[in-house]
Amino acid sequence: MDWESDREYKNIQNINNTLEVAGSNLRSDKMFGCSASAQVKTSRETKGQYLSANMAFSVGVMSAMYLCKGVSGAHLNPAVTLSFCSLGRVPWVKLLPYSLCQVLGAYLASGLVFLVYYDAIMDFSGGNLTVYGANETASIFATYPSEHLSLSSSILDQVVGTAMLMLCILPLDDQKNSPAPDALIPPIVAVVVLGIGMSMSSNCGGAINPARDLGPRLLTLTAGWGTEVFTCYNYWFWVPMMAPLLGGMVGSGMYLVFIAWHLPDLPTNPPIDSSSTKPTTEVWKQPPAPEKEGVELKTAVF
Repeated sequence: MDWESDREYKNIQNINNTLEVAGSNLRSDKMFGCSASAQVKTSRETKGQYLSANMAFSVGVMSAMYLCKGVSGAHLNPAVTLSFCSLGRVPWVKLLPYSLCQVLGAYLASGLVFLVYYDAIMDFSGGNLTVYGANETASIFATYPSEHLSLSSSILDQVVGTAMLMLCILPLDDQKNSPAPDALIPPIVAVVVLGIGMSMSSNCGGAINPARDLGPRLLTLTAGWGTEVFTCYNYWFWVPMMAPLLGGMVGSGMYLVFIAWHLPDLPTNPPIDSSSTKPTTEVWKQPPAPEKEGVELKTAVF
């Protein structure tokens, strides 16, 4: 393969990886999670509860990772992508296209959920798509703060939640630590997401993912909820966009400082047990026995 062909091949691979990022978000926690949220809300919790919504998001994460981990590394979260870029695991040039495709995938998944649950949403809301009130439906898609929550607390909530996510997933493939089997990483990550959702999502929805929030929020903007989805709660929308990015960097830094830098280096050349392995040169030096050679020759001819 010449230089031009090799460069063209790499460009095609990068495009495929980027498209896979968008597709993985369409098939992942956004589709499962937003569908579960729609089912819980529009049924007034008669067909699901808080637990089922969190479990659906986790199953979506696991499914998406199995689907695309071998192609793009299963980048479902710009905060994770940014952290991996800072750690040198992903080239910086991929940060923007991956992040944009993650948002696009979340937007498309939310649009599909809106179409599937359109009748239920309209019946529940009386045809009035709002962000506030007992019959609000915007929270099916994007995240919103609790009435009592201050701005500083909501920022801290997202920083801590995303930092915990990074602290829990970084050891999974760290060969210096105790890495998990590659095939078990998706369900482990899903359990981590479930744990964070069950313990850190009551304040402001537990986004811990800018794409998970911005994509669905853009969908509600264009589907009938209007600009209120961005202006409500004193323009709160930027918190689940920016705080997870900071939280991912904080979690990655903590893992480096307190864990990774204290792990022993991997041996470069593992020692060979000479007592159990006989040098091949000695075998070559041994002349074959004439009788045995003759028997083997006759057998081969036969």
